[in-house]
Amino acid sequence: MKKILSYPFSVIFYLFFGLTLVVFHILQWLSFNLFGYQAHKKSVDIFNFFLLRCLNLVGTRFKYQNTYQFDLNRPHIIVSNHQSMFDIPPIIWYMRALHPKFISKKELAKGIPGISYNLRHGGSVLIDRKNPEQAIGQIQKLGQYISETKRAAVIFPEGTRSRTGVPKSFAFNGLKTLFEACPEAVVVPVCVNSSWKLQRFGMFPLGMGAFLNLEVLQPLEVKHYKVEELIPKIEKSIVSKVKID
Repeated sequence: MKKILSYPFSVIFYLFFGLTLVVFHILQWLSFNLFGYQAHKKSVDIFNFFLLRCLNLVGTRFKYQNTYQFDLNRPHIIVSNHQSMFDIPPIIWYMRALHPKFISKKELAKGIPGISYNLRHGGSVLIDRKNPEQAIGQIQKLGQYISETKRAAVIFPEGTRSRTGVPKSFAFNGLKTLFEACPEAVVVPVCVNSSWKLQRFGMFPLGMGAFLNLEVLQPLEVKHYKVEELIPKIEKSIVSKVKID
């Protein structure tokens, strides 16, 4: 019954979702070209706020848990498990003070109003998954960028999303490259729960009534650990908080 109900609500979602993409593509272009980075960044924040409101149309609820204070004068590396494409808007909105930037596959750089524009102009990097050398170079570039600007890089070390919520093993190279490019960074582990339920049937229909929980875990100093110790520690802290139901 819930899946049957999800069809009409998903149609409504995609109508508003598409409208939001188009409107904020225009607003981003105007903000970036007329007023520069800060105005563009604010437009992206508001864009993602409205994407969350679109998800409310299919009964999605959100909870953000963070008991830690961020030092905005330092770079951060946000490390998160990955359950769906809808992990990204809450990270951008709730963690907007950190100016999160993403490592994205190059295919997303074109063809998606609003989203592609932000990936090209907002400070994120685009990687070719078939070209490891290019990918490592782009991740190094992002590490240097956050070091200079005191902003945040977001990395999903599982590589691809988990379709059932069960965590996949963390890949080593991307995290290692970021840590080496920005050794002064603070690592912010984040556990995402239940966003996979939005895509349990694929892109259509969307799953109804998901309760997406974003929890910030104990931040860690890159410089206080060896890489081979830090990555398993981050993975263990995130995986221990994942709830499969």
